Order: sequence, then C-alpha cells, then structure tokens
Amino acid sequence: MATKIESQKVTVNASIETVYAFLLDFNNIEQLLPKDKISEWKSDFDQCSFKVQNAALIPLIKSSVKEGENIHIISGDKAPFKFTLDINFTKVNEQTETVLEFNGEINAFLKMMVVKPLTNLFDYMANRIQQLHK
Repeated sequence: MATKIESQKVTVNASIETVYAFLLDFNNIEQLLPKDKISEWKSDFDQCSFKVQNAALIPLIKSSVKEGENIHIISGDKAPFKFTLDINFTKVNEQTETVLEFNGEINAFLKMMVVKPLTNLFDYMANRIQQLHK
C-alpha cells in the first residue's frame, strides 16, 4: 500500500548551496535525528544506517541528486519495507525552503503503527535542518 508523508516546510536561514552541501554528506544526517531514539549509527558520504528505538534497521542510500534542488534517497536491502525519501530545496530570497517527502510501500497493519512516528521524525529532521543553520 503506497504511503506518502510530507514534513512541515521550514525556512532555513542559509543559502541553498550551504544547506545542500551539508545534506549531501550523509555523515551529517546523524545530526538531524533524535539521539535518544537511534542507535548503531554507521555512515559514509553516500549512505547511512541506524536502528530506531532498538527495533528496525533503517539503511539510507543516496540514489540521485539535482544540485541545489533535490536529494533522492532509497531504502537499503535490510529496510523493513521499500521506501524513498526526497529532500527538496527551494530558494526564497537568501534563504532556503526545505521539505522532506517520504513514499513507502507499507502494509495496512504496519501503516497504522508507523505513520505517526514517521511524520514526527520527518518534522523533527526538518526542524533540525533549520536549527543547525541559524
């Protein structure tokens, strides 16, 4: 069952080049996640993986990029379900508007359990992008 979740849109007080360069390096993704809810963090420039609340392993792989516009991320083989995550950027004056867009194939039973926590996670990540660039 296709599931789409979009984070709140945030305005980041930094240039699109700065925000894009920061998020392009997946070693930086850890700074966007709630430290008390993740464990077993591993990363390099193009991928990362972590466990959420000692449950599912979430592997993220950079799939494609449109410079200054979008970073397209896919789930790795060990993810509990297939998904994509897009980080989209829009230039607004000297600032950057950022939104995260998740699309996943989640069965109905799992969907009931994960939509709210995932929505909260993507909102948290969007807010962290904003906070890290003040």
